[in-house]
Amino acid sequence: MKKSLPSFASVLALGAFLVGSPLMAVSALAQGADADGIIIYNAQHASLTQAWADGFTRDTGIKVTLRKGSDMELGNQIVQEGAASPADVFVTENSPAMALVDGAGLFAPLAADTIAQVPPEYQPANGRWIGVAARSTVFAYDKNKLTPAQLPKSLLDLADPSWSGRWGASPSGADFQAIVSALLELKGEAVTSSWLKAMKAGVKPYRGNSVAMKAVNAGEIEGAVIYHYYWFGDQAKTGENSKNVALHYFRKGDPGAFVSVSGAGVLASSKHQAQAQAFVKWVTGKGGQEILRDGDSFEYAVGVGARSNPKLEPLAKLQAPKVEASKLNNKTVTDLMTSAGLL
Repeated sequence: MKKSLPSFASVLALGAFLVGSPLMAVSALAQGADADGIIIYNAQHASLTQAWADGFTRDTGIKVTLRKGSDMELGNQIVQEGAASPADVFVTENSPAMALVDGAGLFAPLAADTIAQVPPEYQPANGRWIGVAARSTVFAYDKNKLTPAQLPKSLLDLADPSWSGRWGASPSGADFQAIVSALLELKGEAVTSSWLKAMKAGVKPYRGNSVAMKAVNAGEIEGAVIYHYYWFGDQAKTGENSKNVALHYFRKGDPGAFVSVSGAGVLASSKHQAQAQAFVKWVTGKGGQEILRDGDSFEYAVGVGARSNPKLEPLAKLQAPKVEASKLNNKTVTDLMTSAGLL
């Protein structure tokens, strides 16, 4: 079936939107979309992407429909659907799923003005998808049982038998698998395989980062490898699941200091290219990044000059390792984790 191309008016509207979003261009963009607007396959937290969608619709008049799933679930679905996918935009929590879809050649190049809104360290070099938010790996620990001097200096230290039975993680989740992907990229397959086998012998597995953090809080384990925002989110509510928990940042370029990039990309098969491109530009621009600063997701803003929630440890102080997001390899990670008996 021949793919429908965007109308000439839509292309002109996109060009105008990317230059400065004048009202006439926004109106043309809205008129260029059909009654159903754009469809986003969303693997990010539902509340965050809903806030982005609501803000975008408010500013442009373009309707957004969200279809929820996990990173790799939706990534694999897009690959299976190929050119027949109904999705216009793909949004993820972590970058391995973006790399999967990109590797299948299913993303359209992003507009130069959109790419310019995010620093190079939060996007792949080819410009086919872009970072929209970020999250830091942390060691959430029981502050009543451990002092700072007793904490692991490196993520790799958790392979030591002395930590056996004392720490937890959510190995089946996309979050943890992204962390392992970074370990693989930074240290290679032999080190990663050895670490995973030691992890199998010593970790207490949980289903979800929030469950692992609750286990630390309840005294079941002394620490857990999670992402930072679970602690901040709980603290912003009642703090009942984190009152005994503090966060340890590994820093110094350690694999445990990995900062995972949440991504967004426009599907090459989208029949609403102008509107889909406009959504990604909006999310990476002032409107979308301010939602990260002012909202309750507690994820990091990644736009040029954008500020994150002031409660967060500044990105610049995390001393995160340099990891090329497009190289994070979920297939090898799942193979290694399966071989180690973790999946």
